[in-house]
Amino acid sequence: MPSTKNLALPAGYQLQDYEIRKVLSSGGFSFVYLARDKDKKTVAIKEYLPTSIAVRADGATVLPNADDVALFRHGLKCFFDEGLSLAKIDHKNIVRVINFFRENETVYMVMQYERGKSLQDYILGQNELVSEQFIRRVFGELSNGLREVHTQKLLHLDIKPANIYIRLDGSPVLLDFGSARQALSESQAKIAPSYTPGFASPEQYYDRKLLGPWSDIYSIGATMYSCLTRTSPLAANQRIKNDLLVPAVKLGKGIYSQNLLAIIDKCLSLDYLARPQSVFSLQKALLESQPHTEKKVSFVNKIVGILNKTL
Repeated sequence: MPSTKNLALPAGYQLQDYEIRKVLSSGGFSFVYLARDKDKKTVAIKEYLPTSIAVRADGATVLPNADDVALFRHGLKCFFDEGLSLAKIDHKNIVRVINFFRENETVYMVMQYERGKSLQDYILGQNELVSEQFIRRVFGELSNGLREVHTQKLLHLDIKPANIYIRLDGSPVLLDFGSARQALSESQAKIAPSYTPGFASPEQYYDRKLLGPWSDIYSIGATMYSCLTRTSPLAANQRIKNDLLVPAVKLGKGIYSQNLLAIIDKCLSLDYLARPQSVFSLQKALLESQPHTEKKVSFVNKIVGILNKTL
């Protein structure tokens, strides 16, 4: 039977009530497609296809390798359960799952398509540093949605600038949950980890039993830190060996309020017990001690200079 690894469904392919338009993104765990439903409404569709243990056969069907059937099915269940949990969440700051179904021997998750740009693109597109007002607003709103996620006993586990979308109206939405892939990668070394170095908590590297809301909070702290630096923080596994991460209170002194910088540092604590233990605690901290006036943010060279001195 002919098969092609890493082959996406082609444009024009009819997937139940949806027509595939193009590939939006791909990785070792899934493909995400731009598609249209029968009413010509644009949606995003995520397909479970872990390419290290499965192949595309005859242009459509997904088949696990003979030695990986049990692992494939475990991941399939995790993916399906994640979709089921997300479908219960109706919050403006969390990507909306509107349908999920089985086809081609795999599972598809249909999501609302969001227009705008990623936080990563937003940060890199600014001529000056991201303002404190923007950071407090975006992460305050995002935390509202993350609270709903945690209420459903679900963790994101891959919060980073690329997975936060800024809509055309300026509101943020959290995309691309990584908990299903995290569960699969824990089961078998051949599955690439779902976490992103610099944004993943220490417990994602070393002890899955310690995962909790505080793990996502570490990632939020890392993402806020990247708003200051325009780059990823030092990875947690490297910090544990030799912590050379410049504290935010030093990095942003004179640019951002000490209160905000202290919050970022607390979120980035290597000890999970030292971080805010719930999203509500983080929100409360972000709302308290707002600066009376905001300094003009035009200190990119200062930030770069501090970073260079530590390298």
